[in-house]
Amino acid sequence: MAAVPNDTKILEYQMFIAGEWVDAEDGAVSEVVDPSTDTTIARVPKATVGDAERAVRAAREAFDHGPWPRLNAVERGALLRAAADRIRERADELARLESMQMGKLYSEAIVDMGDTAHTFDYYAGLVQDSGGETLNVPGETMSMVVREPVGVTVGITPWNYPMLMAAWKAAPSLAAGNVMILKPASVSPLTNLELAKIFEEVGLPEGVFQVITGSGGEIGDYLAGHADVDMVAFTGSVEVGKHIMRKGADNVKKVGLELGGKSPNIVFADADFEAAIDGALVGIFAGTGEVCSAGSRLIVERAIYDRFVGELVSRAMAIKVGPALDEDSEMGPLVSQQQLDTVEKYVRIGREEGAKLATGGRRLEGRGFYYEPTIFVDVDNKMRVAQEEIFGPVLVVIPFDDEKQAVEIANDTIYGLAGAVWTKDVTKAMRVVKALRAGITWVNTYHPTYSEAPWGGYKQSGIGRELGTYGLDEYTEVKQINIDLTDAPMGVYQRGKEKNVAGSRRVVPLSDRRPFREGENKADESWVQFCENCKPGM
Repeated sequence: MAAVPNDTKILEYQMFIAGEWVDAEDGAVSEVVDPSTDTTIARVPKATVGDAERAVRAAREAFDHGPWPRLNAVERGALLRAAADRIRERADELARLESMQMGKLYSEAIVDMGDTAHTFDYYAGLVQDSGGETLNVPGETMSMVVREPVGVTVGITPWNYPMLMAAWKAAPSLAAGNVMILKPASVSPLTNLELAKIFEEVGLPEGVFQVITGSGGEIGDYLAGHADVDMVAFTGSVEVGKHIMRKGADNVKKVGLELGGKSPNIVFADADFEAAIDGALVGIFAGTGEVCSAGSRLIVERAIYDRFVGELVSRAMAIKVGPALDEDSEMGPLVSQQQLDTVEKYVRIGREEGAKLATGGRRLEGRGFYYEPTIFVDVDNKMRVAQEEIFGPVLVVIPFDDEKQAVEIANDTIYGLAGAVWTKDVTKAMRVVKALRAGITWVNTYHPTYSEAPWGGYKQSGIGRELGTYGLDEYTEVKQINIDLTDAPMGVYQRGKEKNVAGSRRVVPLSDRRPFREGENKADESWVQFCENCKPGM
C-alpha cells in the first residue's frame, strides 16, 4: 500500500509549566511520529521528576494563593468560553495536527474538535447553574451543603482521543475552581500543548493549567503519588489504572479511572438488518478500533448468524485503509509500531485458540502502521480474543440462541464499560439494557456520546464518571454547614457552675469544692464536685 509522503518540517515544542514555555531541565527530548508515514513530525521535551515537581509547586501556589479559585463562576466560565471559541477558530489546524500525531482520520478528528469546544462551553454554563442545597433538619438549625474545588488535580490522558480527553478532564476541573496539570500520552501530546497556548492567549492565570510531557511510567507515577496533588484522573488500561490507584492510596487522594472495555454489541433476529450491519462495522472499525468503548464482541442471534456474518465480512473487506489525511480513507493506521505488534499478537492468539479468521489478519505493506479490518467468527466467549482488550480493528463474532444466553455472554467479562442492543422490540431492548452490567448503553445505534451524559463503566472498567453533572461533581468536595438559630449555650458541660436565686449560674470557688458523697443526688446542681480527689466521671 502506497503511503502519502510527509514533507512537513519537524515541529519543536516546549512544555508549559508555571506560566512559561520550557525545555526539560536536562534538555532531553522525545520524538512524535506520524503513524500514516512512520516519520518524525515533532520533538517535545522529555520531562524529569524535577520538572514535575516544579509543576506541582506552581499548581499548589496557584490554588492556595492565586486568583482562580476565588473568581466567581461567571468569571471562570467566560475564560472557558473564550478558549472554546479559539478551538473552533483553529479547528481545521488542530484536527490536522491530531490526525498527524496519532493516525485518526481527519473526518473523525474535526468532529472531536467540535466536541472539545462544546465540552468547555457546557461546563462554563453548568458551573454557573450549579449550587448547594439546604436541608430540613430537626432542631432550630439551618443546615446546608456546598461544593468546593478539590484543589490540585492531575489529568493523565490516552493517545486515542488526545484533545477530547483533555477537555473531558480540564473543563469540569477548571470550571469547579481547581487547577490542573495535564500529562498527555507520550505519542500524541501536540494538540494538548496547543491547548495550553490557547489558555495562555485567553488569559488563564499562571499555574492554573500546565502541560508536562514525558514518560508515563516516571512522570505519571510521580504526579499520581505526590502528597500535594489532591486528585488524579486517568484514562487508559486496567493494569495502569490499578497502579495509579495504588499510588494515590499512599496519601488517600481522590482517584477517577476510566479504563478498558470488551463491549458487547447484541444483534437480535428482528433487528433492522441494514442498520445492524452498519452499527457492527462502526462499532469496531471507527477509530481503527482504538476506542475503549468499541463494540469488539458482536453477539448475533443464531437465526440470522450466517447471513449476517456473510454480509459483515463482505463489507469489511471493502473498507479502504489509508493515510489519516487522505479524504478517501475509511480507516487509518494504528497509532504506533507497538500497537501494531499488539494487534498481530492477538490475531495469532485467536488462531491458536481455534477461532475462525473470516477476513483480515495481516498488516499492510508500506510505511506506516496499517492493519486490515479483521473478523473472527464462531468464537467461544472464553477465548482470550473474546475476553482481553485488543484495542485495534479486530472483531470477534459469537452466536447465541435466546435472550437469556445473550445477556449471559454479554456480562461474562471483567469489563463493564459499554454495550448495545439491536431489535425492533422496544420492551425486549429495555429488558436487555437493564440486564447489561455496563455504564454506557445504546439501542439501535453505536458510539454517539454527549457532554451532557455521564461516561464511565462498571466492574474493572473504572471508578467514577466523566461528563454531565456527574463529571463536575467528581472535581468537587462536599461540605456541610450547620448554623444554630437560637443564640443559646448548648448547656452540655455544666459542672463548675451553680444556679443562683435568679436561676443563673455561678462558678464555685475551688476552696468550696468537695467530692461527691455516697447517697447524694448527682442531678442536684446546688453544689459542684470538682476537686483533686474526685474520680473521673463523678
